[in-house]
Parts: sequence; C-alpha cells; structure tokens
Amino acid sequence: MTPARHRLVRSFAAALAAALVFSPLTVLAENEALPAPLAPHAEGLHEPLQRPDGEPLPRPAIAAGEITTRRFRLVYTARAEGTARELSTRIESIRDDFQKVLGRDWPGTTEIRIGIGRKEMEALALPGGNPPAWAEALAYPGYNIVLLDGLSLFKPDGGVTLRHELSHVALGQLSAHWPRWFQEGMAMYLTGDRFSIAQYTAMFRAVTNQRLFLFDSLADGWPDHPAEVEVAYAQSVIFVTWLVDEYGPDKMGAFIDLVHSGTPFDTAYAVAFHSTLAVDEDAWRKTLPNRYSWTPIVTGGGALWGLMSVLMVAAWVRRRRDRARKMEALAAEEAAEMAERLARALQTLPPANTGREDFDEAGYPREFDGTARDEPSDDAVDTSNDDGFAKDSSSDGFDSDADAVTNAEDREPAAEEPDAGSSADDPSALDKPRRILH
Repeated sequence: MTPARHRLVRSFAAALAAALVFSPLTVLAENEALPAPLAPHAEGLHEPLQRPDGEPLPRPAIAAGEITTRRFRLVYTARAEGTARELSTRIESIRDDFQKVLGRDWPGTTEIRIGIGRKEMEALALPGGNPPAWAEALAYPGYNIVLLDGLSLFKPDGGVTLRHELSHVALGQLSAHWPRWFQEGMAMYLTGDRFSIAQYTAMFRAVTNQRLFLFDSLADGWPDHPAEVEVAYAQSVIFVTWLVDEYGPDKMGAFIDLVHSGTPFDTAYAVAFHSTLAVDEDAWRKTLPNRYSWTPIVTGGGALWGLMSVLMVAAWVRRRRDRARKMEALAAEEAAEMAERLARALQTLPPANTGREDFDEAGYPREFDGTARDEPSDDAVDTSNDDGFAKDSSSDGFDSDADAVTNAEDREPAAEEPDAGSSADDPSALDKPRRILH
C-alpha cells in the first residue's frame, strides 16, 4: 500500500471511530446502567386479546370462502382466492420450521384472514382491533388469528412479514407471559432476521460503548429512541440465537412447556437450563468483544458497495485485457497458418524456366507445338503509305478473288510436265535441268 493510501485509510478509520464514539448512545455515562425503557414500541404486534368464553367469532361478511389444511384455516375474500390457494401449499412447512426451533407446536388451528388492500383488511379485522395504517399484517395471539394483506406476499420481504406475525401467534398461544425481549427476539429468530449489517452496526456501537440493555429492563417495555430501539432488537435476537445454540431444541421445548403450564419465566428458565438468566447473560456478554470488531463496519454499508464497484471495474478491465491478448494470439496463429499454407502451395509449383527455350531466335514466343513463328522475308513489300496505314490492293480497298488466285499462283510454282517423247529410262533425261516457272 502506498503512503498516500495508508494515510487515507487511517483518516477514514479515525472519522468512523469518532462517529461511533459520539453516537447517541454515548450521551449516558459510560458505566451507568441504562434507564428502564419507555412505553412499548409497536412493531405490527397487537397485544394478546382474550377470547370471550363461549362466544364464537363471527365470520366476516366480506369472506368469500375458506381453505382448510391440517393446522390452518385460510379465510379469503373474492379477490384474494388465488393468493390463499397458493399460500395453502406451503403454510404447513412454515409451522414445521417453528416446531423444530421451539421444540413444541402451539395448540389449535390458526386462522389466516387474507384480503387485498386496506379496505378488505379493515373488513376482515376483529372488532376493536383494526390494523394500523402502515401495517401489512397483524397478529391476534389470543385468538390464534393473523390478518394479512395478500399483496404483501408478492413483495421481496412478504414471507418475512407473515412468519413474523405467525411467531407472535405461536408464542401467544403457548403463553401470555413472555418477557418482551424474548418475544421479539424469538420472533426475529423464527423469521430468519438475525444476520444483517444493521444489526451488526448497532451491536458494535453498543458493545464498544458498553451501552447494552439489561434484559430485565426489556421484560415489560421497549425504548422509543431509534438508536436504542435498534440495539434492543439486535441484542434480543442475538441472545435468543445464543440460547438456541447453547441448549438445543429439547431443552428449549421443556422450557416452553414449563412456561405454558404457568411456571414463572425465571423459574422455568432455571429448571430447564440449570442456570439463571443473569449467569447466562453475563457469559453471553463476555463473548461479544471478540465477535464485534472493526472489519464489518469498515467494509459494510457504503464502503462495501464502493469496494464492490472498484472490484467490478477491475474485473472488467482485466477481462478486456485478457480478451485483447486472446485476439492477438488468434491473429498470430492465423498468420502462421496462412504462411504455412502458402509455403506448401509454392512447393507444388513446377520450377521456373531460366533459359530461352520458349522463345525463337528472333525473340518471339514459340507456338504451343514447339515451332517458331514465320520470320518476315527480306523481299516483303512495304504496303504502308506515307501516313503509316496499309495500302489497299484494289481501288475500292478490297482484294478481288482473282487477285487472290493470281497471287497464290505466283507464290506456288508448278513443276513442268515431262516431254511425251522422253522416257523415264533415258539417262540423259535425268541430266537435263528442269525448268521452273516463276
């Protein structure tokens, strides 16, 4: 790392440390216990309602039908029928997952009322229990009922919302006397919301500044300040995760049975886990400093996205370079192949003629039969005129047939016929020269 980069990293770490040290959690004395939380903080959870004895719940007038599974009854409106049928194929598996963690299943048949939009949700709600304006789902733990906007299931976190409300129903059916931290922590654990950068950041601030809540202070209430709320949720789900990993589903099931039977929470905790909440809380706190360090903070959030962007650009540049090298290698390979093919083609050609076998003595190329072209005769008549054009042999510029015949006779001399009186046997006749007509 260059000195400039080293200084930049140190400056960034110092600024981040200052931001964490002077966060809202440090307004309290460093070793002073946090005060008791303020009024409960609503998070889509409806406080448990008690079912009136002997009074059946009326079916909503807007309900168009229902689907029954082994442990669920899905009541739906006309617009939500398709959503209800799709949910009915997987709702039992969600309850099976809860049972594996809790070690026990909650009693009774859970009713899920499904509507589309705000108006249908209000029409499906229990009397006096209308959902908040921002809520997409609402749990009635005492009635074993969940109210759900079917549109939420098509969102990326739609399944998380449903599981969260079902977890409140499960705990509410098992007991109405859970501490708030256990109820919220277990709900987040069952939902799967226990690994996030936001939780890690909140826990890092709380651990480094020693600003964790005592769980006794989170038993009956919840903080209102946003920074404190983040810490309360984070430490609740992380401690519940520690309990599940430490004791397993069998002891967790025994603990839930004791609470369900009416045993006070602290007593059931001691009997099932052979420990106390204070002892386990202290042991859990000792593991936190080693778990929450600077690395995820520096590499999280914007810094993480920035690093990912740099890595993506670097990968793109490297890929382009590799592609250019491959193209150059292919071009060189093609050039070598072309040169090799050309060399083989040249080897198959006949050797070139270096002599003058294809030309006659006058320098003219020979005919294909090997004979030389006729050389111009010495007595050839120059038929060109003074202008360089050929002269016509007749007045009209064309040769007549008679002239052609005459010229042919002049060019072909005929041999003289022998005398009739001469004999082929006469020796003197052989000595006489023959007359050749020109």
